[in-house]
Amino acid sequence: MLVLGRKPGEYVMIGDDIMVKVIKSDFGDLRLAIDAPKDTPIIRGEILEDKNKFPKKS
Repeated sequence: MLVLGRKPGEYVMIGDDIMVKVIKSDFGDLRLAIDAPKDTPIIRGEILEDKNKFPKKS
């Protein structure tokens, strides 16, 4: 895992087509903007964790 410090207005690129930009950061809250192709799924961690708690029934 890569851990970076970024300030508002700064960003990182993932590959050639995904940009993650810090929009706002204060008092422990962080706002990110993610620019990615429409076919790239973006799922919040808490949603993914909840989904994995309950295995699909076959």
